Amino acid sequence: MKKFSFIPLAVALSLAACSSEPSATKSVASTVAEDALQMIVYKSPTCGCCGAWVEHVEDSGVKVEVSHPDDLNAVKAKYKVPQDHGSCHTAVTAEGDVFEGHVPYKFIAQFMADRPEGAFGLAVPAMPIGTPGMEMGEKFSPYEVRLLMKDGSTKTYAKVSSAAEQF
Repeated sequence: MKKFSFIPLAVALSLAACSSEPSATKSVASTVAEDALQMIVYKSPTCGCCGAWVEHVEDSGVKVEVSHPDDLNAVKAKYKVPQDHGSCHTAVTAEGDVFEGHVPYKFIAQFMADRPEGAFGLAVPAMPIGTPGMEMGEKFSPYEVRLLMKDGSTKTYAKVSSAAEQF
């Protein structure tokens, strides 16, 4: 009698172990993790505002690797960031998109979802007060997010007039 009651239990356990449901759950979780935006941020090891910007994008779900190159200008030149659009750090995605400076994640997500034709990234030139990573209390300086074009030109992507427009 115990053998008969053990057999259905063994069959049920075997079927459960072979079920595709757990692997489907793992597959979905793995896919979500693999689909997360990944980027390398090139910055100075002593720059606090860059570290705060990294936290801003990580809090938005971006996987970030930080690199401290000896020559940030060489990095900017390699990724074709116009000299007059430079800032304190350069972020590059696994796909090769470039985000120069304190670009709010909101605009990165918009760009990634709908890349304008001929564009390779966005830039917030200089270091405007109030951008993510450059917060100074209630102070805020309006700024433009610039679209970096493959032909070397730039265009206005967004005008940010208040801190609230960044999120």
